[in-house]
Amino acid sequence: MSKQQSGFTLIELVVVIVILGLLAATALPRFVNLTGQARVASLQGIAGAVASGAALARAQWLVNGSTGAGSVTVDGVVVAVNGSGYPTNTGIGNMITNLQGYTYDGAGNFTPDSGGAANCRVQYTAASGTVVVQSGGTGCP
Repeated sequence: MSKQQSGFTLIELVVVIVILGLLAATALPRFVNLTGQARVASLQGIAGAVASGAALARAQWLVNGSTGAGSVTVDGVVVAVNGSGYPTNTGIGNMITNLQGYTYDGAGNFTPDSGGAANCRVQYTAASGTVVVQSGGTGCP
């Protein structure tokens, strides 16, 4: 009685390895850029918080019937506003209190603490209350 051996032949193993290599080569580039995508998503989150804060301060300014520069109180925080009711650079800095992983320079720029390019930031313009996400270049896709 002859004994049959079971298992894979060398050719079958090579074919499986080649297929796995092809799958890895096509899938790997998709996962390599996750850090950049996460950074951009984080910037967009900060931008949303800043835009919401500016909108809340202006809404409170309108509700108060204000007509010039001054300050409003939003959720217990005193926020300096300009003549259009938008938070000043100091006011938006006071309003956005939990900046984990970000630094505010007092001039309208929120930059990530983890480094990245100089153009990797969220920029707030007090005169118009606009928020712009700046990303691109090395270190910030």
